[in-house]
This record gives sequence, structure tokens and C-alpha cells, in this order.
Amino acid sequence: MSNLVLELRQGEVMIVNGAPIRFRTRSRIELTARARFLFGKQIMAPDQADSPARRIYFALQTAYIGTEPEREGGLDAARHFIADFSDATTSDLVRLMLNQALIAAEEDDCYQALKLIRRIIQHEDAVVGKTPDLPHPIGKNDCHATLESGQPSL
Repeated sequence: MSNLVLELRQGEVMIVNGAPIRFRTRSRIELTARARFLFGKQIMAPDQADSPARRIYFALQTAYIGTEPEREGGLDAARHFIADFSDATTSDLVRLMLNQALIAAEEDDCYQALKLIRRIIQHEDAVVGKTPDLPHPIGKNDCHATLESGQPSL
């Protein structure tokens, strides 16, 4: 595994393997082993899970960074919410993405599943006319995560 270097701002929160960490100063850290983590605006608070797609995201987030006992419950909740959303949507593309997200989560790749659900949240917001309030993107555009070589992650 390549080491991952993260730059976190003062006051930002990071959850690593279920443990929340708040940074009191701007920090640059290096993860040298595999870890389950989200940071900053990637983390959805429970009160933000106020739509079907956001409930899926929150459930998958719990399956990814929750404590060991919480993770299976998060995956079970995600299965339920994904099934309900699949039944309700008219979009074949959304159904495909939901299926891909569930497969990723069941293969213990919840980070990839979260990326897919973020796209569905954007779709959901467009359909219902909600002003997007999506937090920081996960993945390629995540500007404060770099590999040890200095290259952006993902």
C-alpha cells in the first residue's frame, strides 16, 4: 500500500476506524496502513440524512467508519434503503448505480459505494429542485489527500 498524506484544517474532523478526531491546528498526517476513514465535509451528520439518497449515504457511512458493532447494522440499513429507492425510481441509470454501490459495500468497498451514492444525491437534488448542499467530494477532486509521492489520491 502507498502511504496516504492528508492535510487537515484547524477544526476539521476525521473519523478513523470509528474514532472521531478533531484537529486543533492545521495538520499534515500520513496514513501508513490501511484504515477506514472520512474527513471534513465527507462526513454526514445524522440530521443531514433527510432524503432517501442521503439515508443510503448515512447507512453506508456507518457501514464504512462505524464501530465494529455498528457496521453490520449500517449495511443492513443500506440494503433496505437501496431496495426502496430502486423500487421508487424511474431511472435505469440510478438503479444500476444503486446496484453497483450495494455490490461494492458488500465487498467491503464502502468508500467506492459512498462515491456512487454522492452522484445519486446530486441526481435526487436535481429531480426535486433542491439546492445542492453536498459536502466536499470524495475521490479525484479531493484536494487534500495525496499519495506519498505527492500525487493526488484516486
